[in-house]
Amino acid sequence: MAKIIYEVKQNQNSFSAAFGKWYAQIKNLETLNTRKLANHISEHGSIYTPDVVYGVLEKFRSCLLEMLLNSKKVKIEGLGTFYCTLENQKKGALKKEDFNPNKHMKALHIRFLPEQAAEENISSREFLKKAEFINIDSLLLKEEEGTDGSDSQSGGDDQGGKPSQGGTEEP
Repeated sequence: MAKIIYEVKQNQNSFSAAFGKWYAQIKNLETLNTRKLANHISEHGSIYTPDVVYGVLEKFRSCLLEMLLNSKKVKIEGLGTFYCTLENQKKGALKKEDFNPNKHMKALHIRFLPEQAAEENISSREFLKKAEFINIDSLLLKEEEGTDGSDSQSGGDDQGGKPSQGGTEEP
């Protein structure tokens, strides 16, 4: 099972209703660039070399942006849909004919909606069920004790395990 490493942090925003409360935050171990992802894909029994996979990923990136900039959504079966949304300035035009994109639009965002079909569901709540959670403090404690940390327990208090169904929202 996949292992998501997290740490527990206290909300320090005094203007938040959640001020002083504790929340989990993911600790990413690495950011894979396109080249590293291509190497990883090619290592999964692929007949394609890392360079071929890299070329396909680069072409995907450029074509994805091209399609999005042509007002198209791009759905990758089993993954989800990429699409654009507009962010407008707070004060819109008083009349339709006065609307000016250069004046009234603030940003163009790329959004992603995960696949939600039953067999491929990676929506947030379903994705949560597929992961094992490990508190980084427990890994650091094992490291200090001189163990390799390979005997993680799912569901234990120190390890995090699966979150309770009630859950909490990050501030």
